[in-house]
Amino acid sequence: MAGNKSYTIVEYFGGGDGYRCGYCKNEKGNFSHGMWSHTMTVQDYQDLIDRGWRRSGKYVYKPILKKTCCPQYTIRCHALKFQPSKSHKKILKKMNKFLSQGELPKGQVDGEPMDSACEGPLEPSKVCSSEVKCAAISDMKEEAGERPTIPGDKKKEVVDAAPVGSETSKKDTSSAPNARTAAGAPKPGMGADPSRPPCRKAKDLRKERRLQKEQMRHHGDGVPSSVTPTQPTPAQNSQPKTLEELINESLPDDSSHSLEVRLVPVNFEDPQFKASYEQSVALYARYQMAIHGDSPSDCCESEFRRFLCDSPLEPESAPDGPEVGYGSFHQQYWLDGRIVAVGVIDILPTCVSSVYLYYHPEFASLSLGSYSALREITFTRQLQKQSPKLSYYYLGFYIHSCPKMRYKGQYRPSDLLCPETYVWLPIERCIPLLEKSRYTRFNQDPDEGDARALKDVGRALVLHRRTVMPYAAYSRKRRGSSDESEVQQYAGLVGQDCAERILLYRS
Repeated sequence: MAGNKSYTIVEYFGGGDGYRCGYCKNEKGNFSHGMWSHTMTVQDYQDLIDRGWRRSGKYVYKPILKKTCCPQYTIRCHALKFQPSKSHKKILKKMNKFLSQGELPKGQVDGEPMDSACEGPLEPSKVCSSEVKCAAISDMKEEAGERPTIPGDKKKEVVDAAPVGSETSKKDTSSAPNARTAAGAPKPGMGADPSRPPCRKAKDLRKERRLQKEQMRHHGDGVPSSVTPTQPTPAQNSQPKTLEELINESLPDDSSHSLEVRLVPVNFEDPQFKASYEQSVALYARYQMAIHGDSPSDCCESEFRRFLCDSPLEPESAPDGPEVGYGSFHQQYWLDGRIVAVGVIDILPTCVSSVYLYYHPEFASLSLGSYSALREITFTRQLQKQSPKLSYYYLGFYIHSCPKMRYKGQYRPSDLLCPETYVWLPIERCIPLLEKSRYTRFNQDPDEGDARALKDVGRALVLHRRTVMPYAAYSRKRRGSSDESEVQQYAGLVGQDCAERILLYRS
């Protein structure tokens, strides 16, 4: 029976000294609680990020917002309701122009703000016992309800009737004669760009209204037949293009470049992942040195593997889940047969969570950070058609105190996570509070608390000598144990529900 169970196993490291902040560069200003995750179910990680946690490789950390120099608030975008802004449309047009005409945008390179390479501390120096990795977990009486994990090693291609923004459907933006794209996107016209005339049209409308008022004064009630009160304009008649239509806009047959986006599971047994591994490592190193100023030793193959390949998430699939399954993936952007960017993502029960992006510095002027986010939002929308509850796109952390990192708030509608009640609130309600204080409680109801707050630490599960037991039982066995305050802190941070499912390793 135990063999059919999938558990999350962690070692908690608490919140020690401060470490270097990747945003304001304060050497000792960044503080967080952390734990090493040997293995983790996607549901447990979903619940943890909904309490402000985030992973960097297998290290899972939660910023101490009241203490850290740059408070980091979890942000999510409502993927289904997302409408691209003018700047987003401009980025998509820039990419399509590059693909069709072959010229990179000239002038100053778009200095896109990006997440630092490691938002949390590096791998803790504490040696994790090998006993954890090979623990033969036995059943216990008060076992928390844990759903069985069905290995998701069968990689399927996501196929949908709507135009696909990204993943294994091999959407070729420039050369593939895609019938779905041709049918879904409006035919290109020769008229004026509808995004430019609004200023002139508004002026014309004001003239019309002024003329109306004058004629109404002369002719009494009613509007003369010669005057049309609100003459519909071409922009009003046509529906705005969807994000999918903008991304899949048809390009000329003789386009200069071909772009393909592939979804590859982070799995060294996967042929595609193995075949592209060396190219991905080289691209990562080039990006880190050029964009973040890393030394070669800081972005070597072992660091790449630790940071972007070693994931604690166990691949899973479910009858009501997406066909590609849940787990960690690399979204590879192939331009003319070579990888130019990779978006690292986690597919979880209710969201696609963005982990990191690295790209070839030569293409920095294409705003690949924003472009990949738009593709990932599109991908989330596609997955939602297969798994209705998967409808959010998590962008990591929103850092209001660091102006260059506020760009994540441009993907609307979006919510920020209240650091005290762990409920989501619209970002529009949160920003005025952040303008007044770096740290703030977003939920303004003083009577509302944490619905999953720790109530009984004795029910928290621990793994001791290959046996799962409640912490209360462990305490009785280990008379004189002095770790109660540490376990209390850990369980309070993960919440009662997770504490009763996740196994906390005890030596």
